[in-house]
Amino acid sequence: MEQEHLVWAGNRSGQAVKRFSFQRTKRLLSNDQFKAVLERGRRFGDGLLTLYVAANECGHARLGVSVGKSHGGAVERNRLKRLLREAFRQSQEQIPAGCDYVLLISSRMAKGAEAARRLTFEQVRASFLALVKKVT
Repeated sequence: MEQEHLVWAGNRSGQAVKRFSFQRTKRLLSNDQFKAVLERGRRFGDGLLTLYVAANECGHARLGVSVGKSHGGAVERNRLKRLLREAFRQSQEQIPAGCDYVLLISSRMAKGAEAARRLTFEQVRASFLALVKKVT
């Protein structure tokens, strides 16, 4: 059983804040892992994100992120990937364990690259959690 790595850090108000790490074991790394989720997983979407979910045998949730070139240059795509990973990282207590997730920015957002640039973490996290609730 994998041990959960938590870091306790203080915030500006001096209170302890629970932080989750995003370890390598919680990531989908290979092309085969991505393909497996996309082929056998269920798809859920809203206007912002598309989420593929498939059961895994790891006992913990794993995330894969994909942002296509239609969403802008490298800087914009990397920012979007950071937002997606952070939404997963901070939501680990609220999502079912034992599933692989592949998270994509909706193709509808590609048509308005400016809209994708204006995305906030709060919007991405709310969308991600709403999609995860559809799974359960």
